Amino acid sequence: MSAVMPAQLPPGPAERTVYSYGVRAGDQLHISGMVAFDSDANIVGEGDIEAQAEQVFKNLQAVVEEAGGTINNIVSTTTYLADVTDAPVVNAARSRYFTGEVLPTHTVIGVAALARPQFLVEISAVAYLGDLSKD
Repeated sequence: MSAVMPAQLPPGPAERTVYSYGVRAGDQLHISGMVAFDSDANIVGEGDIEAQAEQVFKNLQAVVEEAGGTINNIVSTTTYLADVTDAPVVNAARSRYFTGEVLPTHTVIGVAALARPQFLVEISAVAYLGDLSKD
């Protein structure tokens, strides 16, 4: 196993709460729940679900690329929303990132709160980094 910690993501939150942004185990990459942090740990788009969703997908992409894959290697996502009526906005952002022939699975969960009250969306994912041409 190996930790995946892209330079585009702030190390502080992961260090303080004892986690890796991604963990590669063989051909699988497990990606922690991504929130709307920029590289300096500032929250992008406070109060703006569209801006937060865009940042979350950029962060997911950064982790999978650091591990040697692309966004199209993601096979499964779980989306946590503080307000499930924001789902169409998150889905619109999702459609800009996931454009491959096989789209990842998708689970949406409404939650009472995320780690900080400013966060509106959090998305975790699993990616397959093996040879896709053989599958």
